[in-house]
Amino acid sequence: MNFKKPEFWDDSRLSFWSVILYPFSLLFLIVSLIINIFKIQKKFPISIICVGNIYLGGTGKTPLAIEIFKIIKSFGKNPGFIKKGYHNLYDEIQILKKIGETFTNKNRKKAIGSLILSGHDIAILDDGFQDFSIKKDFSVLCFNSKQLIGNGFIIPSGPLRENFSSIKKADCIFINGDKNLEFENKLKEEKKDLKIFYSKYKIKNLDKFKNKKVIAFAGIGNPSNFFDLLKENNLDLKKTYSFPDHHNYSDKDFKYLLKKNELGELLVTTEKDYSRLNEKMKKNFDYVEVDLEIENKNEFINFIKDKI
Repeated sequence: MNFKKPEFWDDSRLSFWSVILYPFSLLFLIVSLIINIFKIQKKFPISIICVGNIYLGGTGKTPLAIEIFKIIKSFGKNPGFIKKGYHNLYDEIQILKKIGETFTNKNRKKAIGSLILSGHDIAILDDGFQDFSIKKDFSVLCFNSKQLIGNGFIIPSGPLRENFSSIKKADCIFINGDKNLEFENKLKEEKKDLKIFYSKYKIKNLDKFKNKKVIAFAGIGNPSNFFDLLKENNLDLKKTYSFPDHHNYSDKDFKYLLKKNELGELLVTTEKDYSRLNEKMKKNFDYVEVDLEIENKNEFINFIKDKI
């Protein structure tokens, strides 16, 4: 499902729509609770690592899953990725496949079974924190420092997939962006021994865009985060265009973006968006390559070693 996040989800003030939609949020919670009561949790003979979120989209799960994959490979292990096989997640699946073998299925348990049969000894779930049918050995929850938990309400009244108290199920937290001691304290009120790590994106191909006029577009969970990253790196950003998350770009979009490029600027997007463009579009656009830099990475590496 292509989805553009409503602005009131990240508004700290109590909005009209949050109040009106609140009964549906309660219904969502009740239905989720009933479904999960009847799920039998399966334990697998290999380690299961889950990289998830409670904020719907745009928290950096996939880049962190890739970093964890690389760390585990350095231990001499043979990890593989698990991604739920929805058509609209094609972009994320393609990015994971560039790094390591990726198993997809609408049923994650079946995907894990295929991974085990292929000789892998660790499964890394990109998403799946809300999948109660799988016993995880290690769970990471991702947040972005700019959105955190938004207005704090559950879907559709807010951006949360489950209550904030669900962080008790996590082994550690990753916050992408600036330090926030107030949020750290809020997290530790729920779980005192919770490990908290920070990460930031670093643009790998920055020189390609320096001293050039840039038009940026993105169809991700929080397009503004991508645009801010470009500004923080002092790029000459002239215009920005936002599309729904996992947007499938059409010829109409292609013509629209080219028409907006009146002065010969560079048209750039994210790697995820670029993977959803056809070959004709790719010739006219470029994408920003990023690395995820983990603060206190050695501490995180040792933390993973202890868990697996």
